[in-house]
Amino acid sequence: MTKTKRGAVQSIQEKNAERPSKDLILSLYRTMVEIREFELKARELFRSGKMPGFIHLYIGEEAVASGVIAHLKKDDYVTSTHRGHGHALAKGISAREAMAELMGKEGGCCGGRGGSMHLYEPAVGFLGTNGVVPPGIPIAAGAALSAKLRKSGQVTVCFFGDGAVNNASFHEGLNMAAAWELPVVYVCENNLYATEMPFQKATKNISVASRAAAYSMPGEQVDGNNVLAVYERAGKAIDRARRGEGPTLIECLTYRWFGHHEGDPGTSYRSKEEIEAWKERDPIKKLREETLASQWCEVTDLEKIEKEIQQLIEEAAQFSLDSPQPGVGTVLDHVFCNEQRG
Repeated sequence: MTKTKRGAVQSIQEKNAERPSKDLILSLYRTMVEIREFELKARELFRSGKMPGFIHLYIGEEAVASGVIAHLKKDDYVTSTHRGHGHALAKGISAREAMAELMGKEGGCCGGRGGSMHLYEPAVGFLGTNGVVPPGIPIAAGAALSAKLRKSGQVTVCFFGDGAVNNASFHEGLNMAAAWELPVVYVCENNLYATEMPFQKATKNISVASRAAAYSMPGEQVDGNNVLAVYERAGKAIDRARRGEGPTLIECLTYRWFGHHEGDPGTSYRSKEEIEAWKERDPIKKLREETLASQWCEVTDLEKIEKEIQQLIEEAAQFSLDSPQPGVGTVLDHVFCNEQRG
């Protein structure tokens, strides 16, 4: 074999090694589309007045949950945030149970008691969305400590936003995880704003990933709108944790398309130009275009997924509307103490 041919063969081998499998592409695409369609339907139901409570939409950030959680096993743990519908769906809570929970219905994953900010399903390792900003960070350390002591091989992934990194729980949780070499991966979804506060105004050091150095753990920053980049970085961190080599901090740069919560227009503190620029970086559109350009699969494969997900979400919405309200007689179920008093 000539030198030129050897080089050509090596180049082809390297290209093939980097080529993602069709199954992986379709799986990631399916998860992102399910999250997007779920959130759009939740937004529709909320605006129609049929959904009670308060919801924080994950639209625009789908690549993070999809790329990270794709590596997890069913019994691995995830802790989440107030913007956690995407994490819940990616970890295995069904769209039907999640939507019914948002509607406060009996068919929800928590029987209608938790709502948007308290989705919880231990059967799939989902340790809850959380209405308070940083508590998932020490909770994740505790779950990881449990796994280490039991030698179960489980990994915990903790999602949080940029608004959490200036809170004491961030420092305490990461310090504990590093000191005890716990199998946990901390994922900061940096969408640049904590409610209305720009991250660059809240802190002098705007690189979340660089903070990992203070705890002697790896810290990496990744394009949070590129699901394949997220998948690659998360895979290395999760494998490292599973080998017993300790925690990693990953900063995913991303953006929420809408306001902090449904009802906040999100335009008083962000320019229209900024919002539109980030919408052009739509993670679903990016994967779709790259997939077709690279011929990783056919357009009919993607269209089939889109059609299936639309039907899935419509059925989930109807299930949530048809599901009954929790019975009055169950009001004291699942509380710490249910002692009948005279």
